Amino acid sequence: MSVTGPAGFRAAGVAAGIKAAGARDVALVVNDGPQQAAAGVFTTNKVKAAPVLWSQQVLKERKLRSVVLNSGCANACTGPEGFQDTHATAEKVADVLGVGAIEVAVCSTGLIGERLPMDALLSGVDTAAKALANDDQAGLDAATAVLTTDSKPKQALGKHDAGWSIGGFAKGAGMLAPNLATMLSVITTDAMIGGDDLDEALRAASRVTFDRLDVDGGTSTNDTVLVLASGASGVAPSKQDFTELLTAVCMDLVRQLQDDAEGATKTIDITVRGAASESDAVAIGRTIAEDNLVKTAMFGSDPNWGRIAMALGRVDAEIDVAKLEIATNGVTLYADGTKARDRSEADLSGRAIEIVVDLHLGEHAATILTTDLSHDYVEENSAYSS
Repeated sequence: MSVTGPAGFRAAGVAAGIKAAGARDVALVVNDGPQQAAAGVFTTNKVKAAPVLWSQQVLKERKLRSVVLNSGCANACTGPEGFQDTHATAEKVADVLGVGAIEVAVCSTGLIGERLPMDALLSGVDTAAKALANDDQAGLDAATAVLTTDSKPKQALGKHDAGWSIGGFAKGAGMLAPNLATMLSVITTDAMIGGDDLDEALRAASRVTFDRLDVDGGTSTNDTVLVLASGASGVAPSKQDFTELLTAVCMDLVRQLQDDAEGATKTIDITVRGAASESDAVAIGRTIAEDNLVKTAMFGSDPNWGRIAMALGRVDAEIDVAKLEIATNGVTLYADGTKARDRSEADLSGRAIEIVVDLHLGEHAATILTTDLSHDYVEENSAYSS
C-alpha cells in the first residue's frame, strides 16, 4: 500500500526515543535498484530547516539510495550545528548501508528551534537498518514513524497495467499551505525513468496536488516531497503515463491530508473557473481558502456567500462583479451583481463542502483544497509548540 509497494524498495519505522511517548519516530526508506534516480520539491519558505538545505544539495545529482526521516524535532532554526547534525545523520545512514552520504536525503518534522537528540537518532538508524523489509507492514511502520499531530498514517499505491507502480506516504495535519510541497512525503516507483524526467513529472504533479492544499496558510520550514525510482519493473513508461499516475497518487495523499487536518470538521473544495489566467484562479481560490471569516462560516454550516465575495474581491486578479457567480454545494447564491437565491437553500450540514466561483472571463480554472476553522483547531494549536 505504500513505499514498499513498488519493487526494489525496503523500509522501516522504529521508536528511537526522540518522542517522549515512545512512539515510532525514525523511518528509513532504501532503494535497492537497479537504478537510483530521484527528484524532490521543497518549501519556498525563506526559513529552511537544515534537512531541507542538505537534501536540496544532494538532489542536484538526481540520485538517491536512501531517505532517513525523523519526527519529534524539526531541526529548523538551529544554525550551523543543526546542519552538522543533518550531515552526521546522512553519514550514519551511509555507513550502515554501505553507500555515500551524498546519496542520502534527510527529512525532519516536529518542534522548531531545538537540536536533535543525536544519540537517540543515530541509534535509531541502526535499529531501522536492521528492521528493513519490503512488505506492507514495513511501509506502514515508516509511514507511522513520521507522524506528529496526524491522527493516522497516510499511504497510497497506484499500479499501471504495463507492470509498474508508484507508492508513497505523507504526513501533515497543520502548517499546511501551498508553495510546492506542503508536508513530508516519500514516493517510490519501480518504473524505469531518468532523474531529469522524474523531476519534470514531480513538478507537474505537485503543481496541481500538493500546491493546491491550503489548510491554514502556514508554509512549513521543513516541507519536502521526494520521489525515488528503482527501475526494478524493467518497464519504461511514457512521460505522459508516468505523470498521470504520479499525479493520481499525489492527489490521493493530498486528499488524506485534507481529511486529517487539525481540527477539521469540514473538507472544502474551492473551484474558481472562467478566469482570465490560471494564476488568477489559483490566487482567488487560495485567498478564499485562507480567509478566517469564510472558514468560520463553513464551520458553522453557514453558506454566507457575502464573505466569499469579500475575500475574492481583495485579490489582485481580473474580476468583473457584474459577471461573477458564487455557488455552494450546487446552489447559485450570487449572480449578475446581486443575490440569486436565499442562502438557506444551500445545505452545508455534511462534512464535504464545494464552493464554485465562476468569473466568466476566460477558460482557466483551478481548485484549492482546504478545511474549516474550528474550536478544536484553535485549542490544539494553542496547547503545544509547533
